[in-house]
Amino acid sequence: MRNCCLAGGFWLLLGSVALAQGSGLAFVANERDDTLTILAPDHSVVAQLEACARPRGMHFSADRKEFYVACADDDQIAIYDTATRALLRRIRGVPAPETFDLHPDGRRLIVSNEEDATATVYDVQTGELLSEYETGEEPEGVQATSDGRLVFVASEAANLVHVIDLEADAVIADILVDTRPRRFALTPDEKELWVSAELAGIVDIIDVETLRLVGDIAFLPTGFRPEQVTPVDLIITADGSRAYVALGRANHVAVVDVRKREVIDYILVGKRAWGLALSADERTLYVANGLSDDVSVIDTESLRPITTIPVGRVPYDVLIDDR
Repeated sequence: MRNCCLAGGFWLLLGSVALAQGSGLAFVANERDDTLTILAPDHSVVAQLEACARPRGMHFSADRKEFYVACADDDQIAIYDTATRALLRRIRGVPAPETFDLHPDGRRLIVSNEEDATATVYDVQTGELLSEYETGEEPEGVQATSDGRLVFVASEAANLVHVIDLEADAVIADILVDTRPRRFALTPDEKELWVSAELAGIVDIIDVETLRLVGDIAFLPTGFRPEQVTPVDLIITADGSRAYVALGRANHVAVVDVRKREVIDYILVGKRAWGLALSADERTLYVANGLSDDVSVIDTESLRPITTIPVGRVPYDVLIDDR
């Protein structure tokens, strides 16, 4: 049975916590419940908001006054007010959106369309389809560079990272990587692009200037077989010193020294660690655990879990309103 509040109860309960931007609330997309779980800064559950069919990737607008949710089974991007959590509008006709990135201009949303083997670009204000690019099968991760020229798209089934030059309006490179690439993280200087390779159990490292593979990092927590290590989401800290990698069915988050490309530690979390979110002060890491239906909260100084929070079924992504 779906654990959702009625609309009136939701607004009353949420209003007692915070209605201002930068509230510290965290939003969790539960793709099997069609809900968003709202978490307070003290890690308690505020409410469950009925969202859309299979909510997956999420992202803030440039001014953080809105946030976007990919509704994979509704073929749309739902746009919410960050302060009130009210649904503002929808970008319709977006084929099976999974994840996306916001262009630095704040107007263009670059979306991976899982079932159509395309990446599409939409105007977030008008909903207009601006451009479309062919990819390999099952595209997922999307990453734009800070200058807005290049966009990287991972094709899970083709084992490729596609490089789109938005100025040239073309795919300029297809980089062969290891099996089933999923998500990206750029180093702060944008010299390296890290991409998780789920079925290879590693992170591949791409030189952004040459668009060539220059290294990789393998993972193997104690007690797990290599085939159980399935990295998905990853985050690199603002100073570029540390990375966190969700290891999927290995039920751990890897902590990596970015410069040395070495694993520092493994942190035990819930089942199938999937999506990650790091607080603004980088002291707290949220981990969406897709098979235990909960979120682990980690203290990044001690590298130990603080708590585990039950959410909806199959949490996919986490977004924190703390800036």
